[in-house]
Amino acid sequence: MGEVTIQQVATAAGVSPSTVSNLLNGRSHRMLPETRQRIETAIDKLGYRPNRAARQLRTGRNQTIGLVVPSVGNPFWGALARHLESAALAEGYHVLLCNSERDPRRERDYIDELWADGVHGVVLCSSLPSLEHVMPLVERGLQLVAFDRTAQAGDPASLVSISVDNAVGSELATRHLTELGHERLAFVSGALASVNRKERHRGFVAALERAGIDPATAMLAPSGSGADAFGDVEASELGRAAAAELLARDEPPTAIVAINDMCALGICRGIREGGLEVAKDVSVVGFDDIVLAELYAPTLTTVRQPMRDMAASAFSLLRARLEDSGPSQGQSLLFRPELIVRESTAPPLS
Repeated sequence: MGEVTIQQVATAAGVSPSTVSNLLNGRSHRMLPETRQRIETAIDKLGYRPNRAARQLRTGRNQTIGLVVPSVGNPFWGALARHLESAALAEGYHVLLCNSERDPRRERDYIDELWADGVHGVVLCSSLPSLEHVMPLVERGLQLVAFDRTAQAGDPASLVSISVDNAVGSELATRHLTELGHERLAFVSGALASVNRKERHRGFVAALERAGIDPATAMLAPSGSGADAFGDVEASELGRAAAAELLARDEPPTAIVAINDMCALGICRGIREGGLEVAKDVSVVGFDDIVLAELYAPTLTTVRQPMRDMAASAFSLLRARLEDSGPSQGQSLLFRPELIVRESTAPPLS
């Protein structure tokens, strides 16, 4: 059987070739859902594959975007990739995934390669305070969405920033623990050198102050060091080691706030290895609400990010800039987090 043509897809779907072309080139916002479904069914049935090179020549656009995450070793970033890809595929775009481990040089090299391949839109998720390492490409026309990072002084005027309110999320988690009666609290994280992590620590401190607890008495577990200073690759091991160190202190914490869920799950493992029980002896709160949070025993109290909506907004705003030939104005979206209370938290033992 020869190569399937756009005309064959149109015939099978009962529409014109131009209607099929509109769907394939991301111009489907006015298309009836029933029409779109018939076209997609015909594409699947016939096994039609668009000629991406020809489409790029025709439209002047490469309908591929880049996604640069710290590490898919954390399921949170895998979930983002899935939701972003789903939104992109629905509009005829594809996603190329890169793991940077928050290394500016590695990010620059990846984005340089994407640019050289004609990819001019990137969702960047490292949340580093400075974007200086990618500014040369931004000045040449790279469209950038900073994910999980609020706008910072010195950012390019065209930058799109999308983030959950990390300070509010961490404050919700910490307030939950203080309202249960905990007074000896700890905060566990890798290096506090990214915008989102600094915000989460700020929310932790704010909640302590609100509860009348001197933040100076709060315990900070050792930050990450070496190549994985952020703990993105081995977050669970960082949490496990931190739990062992904290529980060995003369007055160990009765509650621990973790920088993310993978770190929190490692803390839970460390508590068990120390001969104690999660919740009964030490309460633990995570951040992100990854799929493992509800599968672990005990289930993990955590802060949920509205991942699907955040990913859809990231793609929608990036696509608008890629398809708009005029100058782009910056935009900042801040999403509200939600505290999800499960079994890993309880009042302290009297």
